[in-house]
Amino acid sequence: MASMFFSVKAVQTMQDFLLRLTFKNGEVKIFDMKPYFEIGIFKELKEERIFNTATVNFDTVEWENDADIDPETLYHGSINE
Repeated sequence: MASMFFSVKAVQTMQDFLLRLTFKNGEVKIFDMKPYFEIGIFKELKEERIFNTATVNFDTVEWENDADIDPETLYHGSINE
C-alpha cells in the first residue's frame, strides 16, 4: 500500500496550466502540466476549458477527455507550495 503515500486528495487548476495538489499525507504541491502538452492525449489539455475539468478520481487526477496522470508522477514531479 505504498501508493497511498502518493494518493491525491484534492486538485485545483491554476493559471499557467498549474495544478495545486493536496496529497493524502497532507502535503500541498504544485505541478506544471505544460511539459506534457506534446504527449498523446495531454495535447488536448492545452485548451483551457478542458484543462479546467481536472478532478480527483480514486487517487489520481483525470480530465473529461479521459486523460489521467499517475499519482506518483504528480508527487515526484511537483514542487512544494
